Amino acid sequence: MAKQKVQFMETVLRDGQQSLIATRMPLSDILPILGKMDAAGYHSLEMWGGATFDACLRYLSEDPWERLRKIRQAVKHTKLQMLLRGQNLLGYKNYADDVVTDFVTKSVENGIDIIRIFDALNDTRNLKTALEATKNAGGHAQLAISYTTSEFHTVDYFIKLAKEMADMGADSIAIKDMAGILTPQKAFDLVTGIKQEITVPLEVHTHATAGMAEMTYLESVRAGADIIDTAVSPFAGGTSQPATESMLVALQDLGYPTNVKLDVVSDIASYFAPIRDRFRDAGQLNPRVKDVEPKSLIYQVPGGMLSNLLAQLKDQGQEALYGDVLKEVPRVRADLGYPPLVTPLSQMVGTQSLMNVMSGERYKLIPKEIKDYVRGLYGRPPVPISPEMTKKIIGDASIVTTRPADLIEPQMPGFRKAIAKYAHSEEDVLSYALFPDQAKDFLGRREDPFYDVPVQTVDLTFDPTHN
Repeated sequence: MAKQKVQFMETVLRDGQQSLIATRMPLSDILPILGKMDAAGYHSLEMWGGATFDACLRYLSEDPWERLRKIRQAVKHTKLQMLLRGQNLLGYKNYADDVVTDFVTKSVENGIDIIRIFDALNDTRNLKTALEATKNAGGHAQLAISYTTSEFHTVDYFIKLAKEMADMGADSIAIKDMAGILTPQKAFDLVTGIKQEITVPLEVHTHATAGMAEMTYLESVRAGADIIDTAVSPFAGGTSQPATESMLVALQDLGYPTNVKLDVVSDIASYFAPIRDRFRDAGQLNPRVKDVEPKSLIYQVPGGMLSNLLAQLKDQGQEALYGDVLKEVPRVRADLGYPPLVTPLSQMVGTQSLMNVMSGERYKLIPKEIKDYVRGLYGRPPVPISPEMTKKIIGDASIVTTRPADLIEPQMPGFRKAIAKYAHSEEDVLSYALFPDQAKDFLGRREDPFYDVPVQTVDLTFDPTHN
């Protein structure tokens, strides 16, 4: 029997560099190689979304919209792909429907072909507006399952979720394993079950954090996966994806046809190798992110979250508490209804675990974001939170049962007014809507080289290695 053609989504321009160098790759590193990447035969290039937007404004002094337009201008044949956090867009909170619709529409207008849309809680209500906006704008809407493990998160649960997403109108489905905890057998069972229920393409995304990713991809392909996500070798491995070249050789040797040209990908790797070395020499590529972390299988903690927790403890001279905090993470996650550890829930659960350990008393200190989550302002927890835990965290406050965004009035008119002095376009307004301080600083400098930029404090909740 003929084997299915396997397609590759290349992540070096987004998740690959986000996972290893905290999304610090400037556009000047990207533009010279785009012609070759366009000729490699990739299904798509992931190059926007995730933390790229934030990092462009915050660290690179680049206009993220201009980055998208310039990449689109250079890439003539290959689809461009981005990652979107559903109703959170690229931020850490829910936005009103008018912001979501406007942002998605402008993303497609400026060059995005495929939008991968996920929700941290797998609450499909939080996917609806972005899905409809993508399709209305003429884009390809890929809905993504945030993969996690618990007694509740069974193979059958995820199969039903995939079918629900397909019935909503998804153009394709992705299994998004942000922590690298999808085992080869679970991948085989999951892909097999989902392929029996849907007719749209199925893509599998994982990270090499725990040392299993290549095996997981092989079993996924054997079960019928259509697309896998890989990173060209200089930005592969560790908390990133498996290497494109290695997976390509392995699958070709097993008789799976593909459009990707190994010789072209090898040239692309040769181009990115000195860029990787430059970041390594500058100390921006921490050797630890290349480590294999089997603990992520035990604690179900993404690799980027591990390094962020360690950094927070180090800043406070409390590195000795690292093991205790790791052990606390699954306990807090259970208390909160087993949310998948993906942005923004990964940061929230990590911060609560840190506070529980450092204060010496569980839930003595509770961040506002955790209280909002328990109230239902992020969506439905996968498993109902116990009445005792609910009372401990929010007292007698009421719980929201409607879709959270239904409580938010239209926001775009207010954003347009607030940034009118510096905004030249709707894209500028959207940058301000998502990241007000960073966008105002960037747009202010663009207008006036003597613009007085306020001193920014370190934001420990921001972890650009998370999705």
